[in-house]
Amino acid sequence: MKDLKSIVSEVAELARETGKFIRRESAGFDISRTEKKGLHDLVSYVDRKSEEMLVEKLSLILPEAGFITEEGTSSKKCGRYCWVIDPLDGTTNFVHGLQPYAISIGLLEDEEPVAGVVYEAVGSETFTAWKNGGAWLNDRAIHVSEIKSFSDSLIATGFPYNDFSRLNEFLESLKHFSKTTHGIRRLGSAAIDMAYVACGRFETFYEYGLNPWDIAAATIIVREAGGKVSDFRGNEKNLSGSDVIASNNLLYSEFLETVAKFMNS
Repeated sequence: MKDLKSIVSEVAELARETGKFIRRESAGFDISRTEKKGLHDLVSYVDRKSEEMLVEKLSLILPEAGFITEEGTSSKKCGRYCWVIDPLDGTTNFVHGLQPYAISIGLLEDEEPVAGVVYEAVGSETFTAWKNGGAWLNDRAIHVSEIKSFSDSLIATGFPYNDFSRLNEFLESLKHFSKTTHGIRRLGSAAIDMAYVACGRFETFYEYGLNPWDIAAATIIVREAGGKVSDFRGNEKNLSGSDVIASNNLLYSEFLETVAKFMNS
């Protein structure tokens, strides 16, 4: 296998190329061309075409890798290596003509994230990381923030769109963080939220009801930037997306304890 740095460089270029297609299609996009995969779960031809483009080229970059994809355009099973792809994270934003939205491409080795690219398609920001190689934004090294007080922090989250089983608990947690932090932001793309934790724009992020393709790439980016990622119980190996927090290292323990108090009750 090629070294991870070279792989990430090729994947980042692929993400930028695919981003050009997404931006072209965003001009005059007709929301009537969307479909529903489930309750409030939208998909468009742009998602599917983007994923096809990514799968085709990623198969050349690392032929031995299988795929976990949001739109199911590849049936190749994962072995030691696995690409985990969200071709358009933030589809609801996209179809409504809003920003941001992103391409998220993670690489797993034996189920561990070892490389990741999150490309913010409108602002043309490319977040990258590989195991033991640090985290980068457009070739500039990035690091999580050094804020150690919630009173000085900015928190990101996402509202559940089809899993309302913990909605009341979630709303209570929002009340708490609204009173104890600089505020809460909801951008509509978990991959971007986590990438923003990695570069210090947010101190922390939490959400439930996600999927592996939402968090795989951003997980390695946050970790290589000096932060921590886990589920609401502190399990750092849970990449299902069922629930996830990302934080700078200074706030992680308190953040985990607080989120768990509300969401694990």
